[in-house]
Parts: sequence; C-alpha cells; structure tokens
Amino acid sequence: MPDGTATNGELRSLYLKLTGGGQASTVTLAPNTVSKVWFIENATSYTLTFTQGSGANVAVLAGQTKAIASDGAGSGAVLYDVLTDLSVGGDFFVANTIQPAGDTASGDAAAIGYTSAEGIIVTGQGSTSDVTLKNDADGTVLTIPTGTTNVDVVGDFTAGTLNADGDTAAGDNAAIGFTAAEGLILTGQGSTNDVTIKNDADADVIEIPTGTVNVTVAGDLTAAGTLKATGDTAAGDGAALGFTAAEGLILTGQGSTNDVTIKNDADADVIEIPTGTTTVNFAGAVDVVGDLTAATFTPDGDTAAGDTAAIGFTAAEGLILTGQGSTNDVTIKNDADADVLEIPTGTVNVTMAGTVTAASTIVGNAGLHVKNGATGAGFVQFFEDSDNGTNKVTLVGPASTGDITLTLPSSTGSNGQALVTNGSGVLSFAAVGGLYNDWAIKTSAYTMVSGDQIIVNASGATTITVPASASAGDTVTIKATGGGTVTIGRNSQNINSVAGDGTLQSGKATQLVFVDSTIGFLEI
Repeated sequence: MPDGTATNGELRSLYLKLTGGGQASTVTLAPNTVSKVWFIENATSYTLTFTQGSGANVAVLAGQTKAIASDGAGSGAVLYDVLTDLSVGGDFFVANTIQPAGDTASGDAAAIGYTSAEGIIVTGQGSTSDVTLKNDADGTVLTIPTGTTNVDVVGDFTAGTLNADGDTAAGDNAAIGFTAAEGLILTGQGSTNDVTIKNDADADVIEIPTGTVNVTVAGDLTAAGTLKATGDTAAGDGAALGFTAAEGLILTGQGSTNDVTIKNDADADVIEIPTGTTTVNFAGAVDVVGDLTAATFTPDGDTAAGDTAAIGFTAAEGLILTGQGSTNDVTIKNDADADVLEIPTGTVNVTMAGTVTAASTIVGNAGLHVKNGATGAGFVQFFEDSDNGTNKVTLVGPASTGDITLTLPSSTGSNGQALVTNGSGVLSFAAVGGLYNDWAIKTSAYTMVSGDQIIVNASGATTITVPASASAGDTVTIKATGGGTVTIGRNSQNINSVAGDGTLQSGKATQLVFVDSTIGFLEI
C-alpha cells in the first residue's frame, strides 16, 4: 500500500475488485504493518488467497466477495474474515441466494446449514415445535413437534408421489405405510369401516368393515389382468368365485332357476347349471367329446410361457403353437405316429426327421450346418434342370481329423486361372501351372495379384498397386517402358520396410516378394 503522497493509491480504497488471472494465486497485502479493512471482490475464475504475514490467511473463491481485516503485526501478521459468525440484530435481506456451507448442531435455536450428504438442513428448538413453516398470513403450514421426527401438515397434502417407508400400527386412525414384504399399507379405525375409499362425488367405492378382513365393492369390479381367488367357496354362497389346489377354479351360486349362468355380451345364456343339479346346459354347439374336433378351430388369443400345450393367434404372429415337454416343447407327428418336426425343450432349434423340400429359395440368416449323423459325412447335392434329367453333383465332407475353413476369393479371377490356397484356407485365383501369371501389358493404373508379370507401356505417370493383404511368398514383377515413371502403390503395406510408395523409372524393372508385415514387399 503506498503512502498518502503516492499517485497510485488504489490499495488505500475500501473496496478492491480483482480481475484477470489465469490460475489460482496468492495475493500479499503489504506492507505487513498496515492495519486495515478491505471489501475484496474476486472477479477471476480462480481462488485467490490473501496473506500479510506468517499468520492466518483468507481465501476468496472465484465470484465471491469478502470483508478482510489485517492486524498489521509485521512478519507474523494475521488476516481475518470479519464476517465469520456474523450476528444481525434486525432483518437480514439477500438479493440473490443464501448458501450455507456448514452443518447445524443439536441445540441450535434456529439454524440453516448444508452438507454434501444431507443437502440443506433446517434445525430449531422451541417449546412446542422445533421447526415451524408459516405462510404470508402468518398461518402455520407445517410443523415438526419438539423432540420428534413427525411432520404435521395443517392443510391438504399434495405431491407427485408420496413414498411411505415405515409400517403402520394397530390403533392408527388413518395411516399410510410401506414394508418391503407388504408394499403399500392403508390402516384406519372407524366405527363403521376401518378403511373407506371414496370417489370425487364423496361416494363409497371400497369399504373394509371395522375389525374384518372383508372388502365391499360398491360398483362393478373390473380387472385389467386376472382375478385370482385363493380360497374355497361354500354351500349357500349366493355368487362366489374360489380356488383350491385340487379343484382349481370354482364357481358357486344359488338361484331359483340356475346355480350358475354364464352369459355373453348380448346378455344371452351360453352355459347353465340348473339349481341343485350337476347338469350343464350349452346353449350353442360344443364339439368336445374327449378329443377336440371342429371343422375350423379359430383361437383368438396369444399363448404364454409355461403353457403345456396351447394353440393361439395374434395378428402379428399368426398361428402360435406353444408347449412344454421334457424332451421337446413341440412335436408334430404324421398319421403313423412318427415324429416329423421337433423343437427341443427350451431351444429355438427345429429338427426335421425327413427331407425338406422348398418351392422357393431357403434363406439362412446364420451359418448352415449339413450333417448326416452316423450314416456318413454331410453332403450337398446340386441337381440339373429337371427338363434335362435327374443327374446331380454331390459335394461330400471328408473324414477329417480337424476343422477346415476355406475362404472364397472376393473376385471371379481371370480367364484360365484356378483356385489356389495360401495354406491357411484362404483361396484366391492364380494361373494354372506355376507361380507366375502370363505377362500382361498395362497402359493405365492397375492393382496386381500375386504372380503378375506386368509391362507398363505408358508415356505418362502411372500407378501400379501391389496386391492387398499379401501372404508370405506372394511375388510380382514390373517392367517400366514407354517413357513414363511408374509409382508402385504400397496398398497399406511396407515396401523394403518403409511405409511409402516405390518409384520405377522408364527402362527399369523390379521383382517384389512379400516377406512379412514388417518388411512388406522386398525388392529382389
């Protein structure tokens, strides 16, 4: 800080604004004998640490403003953050936000705090409530009674979702709870009903009469999924749906004409059990004797996992057969009771016992396996046009001691060439009878194959490219004539251990042999 006669006396100001700066910095307030208060705004993007001596420092985070006091104690000078533990006698107004940075504590009369785990913390201590939230009319909205973890809401409670996390208890007047085993729990206690669910017109929809486990539904009961009864019905039930492990679904009723009546959507009787009898009357035609026989059987619903033997239909999948057996899920047999088609249990495989004849192309979206069991090796037969006869060409797998993979070439080759292998099952086309192909004359750009012997007869620059993905021993020969320079394209491989193209002047010749990925094509 300059003295009073200096012309650059900014540091004598009460308010300092620091700008610029490309990194966190330490700012020394000198001389260390000055005792003063500053309001300091850090307008940089980094933390600025202020110091005067070996005593305590004050850090001002980026974008913050603090009041700092120096004690001017020389080499041991201390800086103070003077607004620490600020006590305000009146109201405290903030134009933007208050951001507490520390936890509250037990015994705080009225405190706001923050931790990274708990977020904002409101702590209080009163004779009636520890925390009270009031509205603008000084009316109580929410209270936390003193010394409890309860929350009392004075008005209506509206929420997107109310997530209860504890059980209710006997004696609760009106409680919502949750346990992992029971899920949502509604518990109540009234003189007529323990629980009553009403609609918007204040009319009862569901009732649980006081002290019972019965449920009374005032209107129709509609289930989007299934209605599952878990207990038996009893003689005298007016209309009951039940279940036992032995009898399965049970319908029991008691009417003057019928005990049970099943109707269709037109309110017409479909199935009747006359009162007091075991007779079943079908109003329409039913062709069930033991086997199910019909001119046409038309299912109209989907099958499901676990169905032991089901026929279904959906608009997307058409006819659906679903089964569940120890060997096969589905088996289709002929009239001699012999298996024709099998789907082994739990798989998506299809086993055909006989010959498969297709009137059009068979398309496989994966690999094709041709087997012949213990009869012999797998084979593929290509038949001539049926107009010509019934002769065929048969390709048979060998009695191999190991797996063999043959990869076909990506081109059709040239006239007179034959398929050859590189010894690893990769096939390519090459001239029959030797390592070298016949000499060929090229006047424009060309990509060679192994064994090519090329004469480049061009007056201008021409590029001849070595074979792609070459194997050890692949060779090419090039002779340049006609006056033009030939560029030998490396095709992403090295030439003479260099990742660069070669150059061949007119009148010169070279033979290249592929050695390995490091050397690439080596000039002989």
